[in-house]
Amino acid sequence: MVNKIPDLRSVHVIRYVTPLREGGSMPAIAEADDEFYYVVKFRGAGQGTRALIAELIGAEIARALGLRVPEIVFAILDEAFGRTEPDEEIQDLLKASVGLNLGVHYLQGAISFDPVINIVDPIVASQIVWMDCLLTNVDRTARNTNMLMWHKELWLIDFGASLYFHHTWKDWKEQAIKPFALVKDHVLLSHASELDTVDRSSKAILSKEFMRHIISLIPAEWLENEPTFKTVDEHREAYLEFLETRIAHSQIFVKEAKHARQSII
Repeated sequence: MVNKIPDLRSVHVIRYVTPLREGGSMPAIAEADDEFYYVVKFRGAGQGTRALIAELIGAEIARALGLRVPEIVFAILDEAFGRTEPDEEIQDLLKASVGLNLGVHYLQGAISFDPVINIVDPIVASQIVWMDCLLTNVDRTARNTNMLMWHKELWLIDFGASLYFHHTWKDWKEQAIKPFALVKDHVLLSHASELDTVDRSSKAILSKEFMRHIISLIPAEWLENEPTFKTVDEHREAYLEFLETRIAHSQIFVKEAKHARQSII
């Protein structure tokens, strides 16, 4: 049985509230026409639509595995939006981001996860480590956990640094079966004692049919103008092949994670 996920909602951004000056991506809190606030990730930022694709794929895989992730939506910026923005850098970003962007529901009042104070269940920790190895997510370290505590529950945010191979697409088929050496820096690695159990359960959830549905959510316009591929469909299929291959060979990255964990406990 395919674990069907719904199509993403679309909203129109109506008000730019405040920038979140984190790294070079310049996301922002913005209000949409559904009266909710979102952290908007802009297509005009440095990593372009690749970061949005990574965000979409990562968030929906995490949600499928039962982890808490804020709702993501397609955030539409009209051409007139941002013309009155006084900050020239932000105005340039908004002009370059007209069209389809990505919004992440804003968890108002959430606080950053503290690995010293906040305790994570071994199964949950193992799920997160396993998922980040699958996605080659380099950005869940003690310095930058990309996790929040909201209403006393753990929520995952910001998957934009995942799938780093797609910034060049160099040797991507070989990358699909490589271990994830940077797991040694994962903030939850020491708690991830159930990797073998999680490996079996996660592979059962992330079936080929389910992964195809996730990849089908990527807008065609985010897949255009990639010189490695002749067509949008070919580009889309490459993401699917990478992830299916990596899931099929998950013992490679599980073994690496277990070895890295053994060296720190």
